[in-house]
Amino acid sequence: MSTELEKLRNQIDTVDSELVALLAKRAALTEQVGMYKSKVGLPIYVPAREAELIEQRCAQAKALGVPPALVEDLLRRIMRESYHTQNKRYMCCAPEVHKIVVIGGAGALGRIFVDMFTRSGYTVDILEQKDWPRADEIFAQANLVLVAVPIQLTEQIVAKLDNLPTDCILADITSTKAVPLKAMLAVHLGPVVGLHPMFGPDVSSMVKQVVVVCHGRGEEKYQWLLQQMRVWGAALQETDAQEHDDAMVFIQVMRHFSSYVFGAHLLTENPPLDQLISLSSPIYRLELAMVGRLFAQDPALYTDIIFNNKDSVAVLTSFRDTFDNALDMLKKGDKGAFIKLFFKIGAWFGDYSKQSLVDSKKLLLKANDDRTISE
Repeated sequence: MSTELEKLRNQIDTVDSELVALLAKRAALTEQVGMYKSKVGLPIYVPAREAELIEQRCAQAKALGVPPALVEDLLRRIMRESYHTQNKRYMCCAPEVHKIVVIGGAGALGRIFVDMFTRSGYTVDILEQKDWPRADEIFAQANLVLVAVPIQLTEQIVAKLDNLPTDCILADITSTKAVPLKAMLAVHLGPVVGLHPMFGPDVSSMVKQVVVVCHGRGEEKYQWLLQQMRVWGAALQETDAQEHDDAMVFIQVMRHFSSYVFGAHLLTENPPLDQLISLSSPIYRLELAMVGRLFAQDPALYTDIIFNNKDSVAVLTSFRDTFDNALDMLKKGDKGAFIKLFFKIGAWFGDYSKQSLVDSKKLLLKANDDRTISE
């Protein structure tokens, strides 16, 4: 190795070391920011502040001859980490709340809410199957009861909740909404709200995570709960319960079922998986990863999501018909019809197609970086 190259590499090592030291300094500052936010009740994630910061630093990068896209990528990754350093304590939005009960709080998703409520200073009790003989005692003086049990158990559990305090909020986090919300409204005369966290149990925080809110009764009584989730950094999306379920058949059912069938077909054909991975470009490895990750999770959860939506069979049957129609074009060699439909679909997506191209490019670059590092 030449002396000149070694000197340059040593200088790069020095700069990299300085970068790490600066990151440590920044992390210490963001931790202080998190402590301040927890005192005054500011949300962890403030979109306007993030956008302003990125815009300013990208302008600075451009002036210095540094690619703005590089700076934006670095900042977004750094900020994601900074949200985690702030994710320790939160302001309690309702100090008057004496007790929160999470039914199924020992479960994967239930644990997240127990942890977040606890970090916010609330007293939280967990009710599991073995605790039902003491249910009346546990529910006494509860201000919020959150049902966090598997879909197939939700109605059965809700039916037992006819003895809650009148002013207690009854909520659930089931991935279907119309049936659970109807059941809760029927059994409890107090405030009722349906929630659907659009994330899995592997998230490290609720920052930027979507939580769907379906109003039931006494909306003014559970505003503190919605505000608490905003303080956690969640993005709340309000919708009607039936509209939610109609959307989930496309957002969840179709995607999970397609991944299931894709995986089943790979099992049947039994191609060498290592070869598929090694020969794939980043986009195909990402698509394969999205299929593979399904089978690393709880099969009961995805079975319930697919089987418990009343529109699953109808929509998936229609999906199969669309697949068959496209396959028929292939069998007939009808490229014209295939291209015509391609353009028609593109027109339906509109500008979202172009935005998807930009967004996916960022994901692909990240996937390719990870592959280079790991190999």
